Amino acid sequence: MRRRRTPAPPPPLPQRDGVDPVRVRLPAAGPGTTVREHLISRLSAPPTQLDAMFTAGEIVGADGRPVPPDTPYAPGLTVWFHRDMPEEPPVPFPLHVVYQDDHLVVADKPHFLATTPRGSHVRQTALARLRHTLGLPQLTAAHRLDRLTAGLVLFTVRPEERGAYQTLFRDRRVHKEYEAVAPCDPALDLPRTVRSRIVKERGVLTAREVDGEPNAETRVELLAHREDGLARYRLVPGTGQTHQLRVHMSALGVPILGDPLYPEVTAPVPAGDFRRPLQLLARGLAFTDPLTGTERRFTSGRALEAWDSCGTWAADQ
Repeated sequence: MRRRRTPAPPPPLPQRDGVDPVRVRLPAAGPGTTVREHLISRLSAPPTQLDAMFTAGEIVGADGRPVPPDTPYAPGLTVWFHRDMPEEPPVPFPLHVVYQDDHLVVADKPHFLATTPRGSHVRQTALARLRHTLGLPQLTAAHRLDRLTAGLVLFTVRPEERGAYQTLFRDRRVHKEYEAVAPCDPALDLPRTVRSRIVKERGVLTAREVDGEPNAETRVELLAHREDGLARYRLVPGTGQTHQLRVHMSALGVPILGDPLYPEVTAPVPAGDFRRPLQLLARGLAFTDPLTGTERRFTSGRALEAWDSCGTWAADQ
């Protein structure tokens, strides 16, 4: 029987720009004999920065009161603070809300906007924007969409209901449809269902196909093609492996336009360069609502630039 996880206590600090404070729980054994020594050894922040935070009373306990730096180390003690926000170029594209009720928010995410805070993307994320603009500090994401992919993302309003919607994605009870723009190969026999085994190693940018029992399945259909050699495809994933659609399209010999990883890893673009987005769009989501039994179906209103405005997209090369 799987042990039920104890939910984390509510933060004693308010959000900043839709971003939660950091929670650090001291483990059973060090390092350090004081809270200050432990945080210095555990965090990447320089000691001078941590000392300034202690002095300003910005590191607090579960009761919201400032924690003195010489507080003795105690296993299980929890401290909270706001991280030093990285400099983030604003993603200059709107985030549209296509549906909202007391349980759900469905957003139509632009390219280049991360779904949730991670790494160097904190405030410039769909979750932080929505929490701030909608006034919903407890909003959480039920699933994730790659930063480079545009389209529909489902968020839950009430934390206690998040698990019910996450289970839909885990159990593959959400019908997802994507669109992509890629080269047209007249010799490619479509529609077809691609099955392979995909592995993604921690610390490696790309996923890869290996021998073995398939764990990834994608239905690929041709929607339209043009004389300039481009085609528009419908992609219906039966599974949810990392980079699955991008890997399968590349393996078919028609890699998605604007992909910086497949078939080859390209040089990183400068921060703030939002030209030539990956031409992949999460077009549709459909499922039976686990709380109300209502049949839900949502469609993205976005367009893929390389198809609708090919001249503009190509000019950014």
